[in-house]
Amino acid sequence: MNKHFSLLRSMLLIGLCSAAFQSARAEDKFEVAGVHFTKPAKWFSIEPSSSMRAAQLEVREGSGKVEVVFFYFGPGGAGGVGANVDRWLGQFQEPKEALKPKVEEQKINGTKVTYVQAEGTFMSGAPFGPKTAVPGSMLFGAIVEGKQGAIFIKMTGPKKIAEGALQDARKMVEDALK
Repeated sequence: MNKHFSLLRSMLLIGLCSAAFQSARAEDKFEVAGVHFTKPAKWFSIEPSSSMRAAQLEVREGSGKVEVVFFYFGPGGAGGVGANVDRWLGQFQEPKEALKPKVEEQKINGTKVTYVQAEGTFMSGAPFGPKTAVPGSMLFGAIVEGKQGAIFIKMTGPKKIAEGALQDARKMVEDALK
């Protein structure tokens, strides 16, 4: 009887561990507007903090964190690429020229992607709400012009953490379009 109980308990534990592993792996992959992304291994999936967000990730280092948000507003939603680049750069306290802005366009497997990067004092807060100045911040964004419409990916947070996450962010976008 003891052997049977021990075997049953072991099988139950293996099943539970397998289910937990499969569930964790399922959270590593997510879809936004027909594009399938895989979360970088050291990043965290979190519940989107508003209904405007299609997905939300975090990159954590010590007590700091960088937020990675995916927006999708449907075909033609949220204006064009240029308007969104200007909106993102306008979320900093400094004038655009002082942000060391970089805007780069690429084609990845036939899909146009616009990358945006800037650093300065980010004005954090909900649209049309009160803002908090966060000096030493960095923004990295990708606008993926997918078949179902543009996907806006915006990473913001402390410059040191964001710089460390840049390579993974680009790889995540590029791998999703392969």
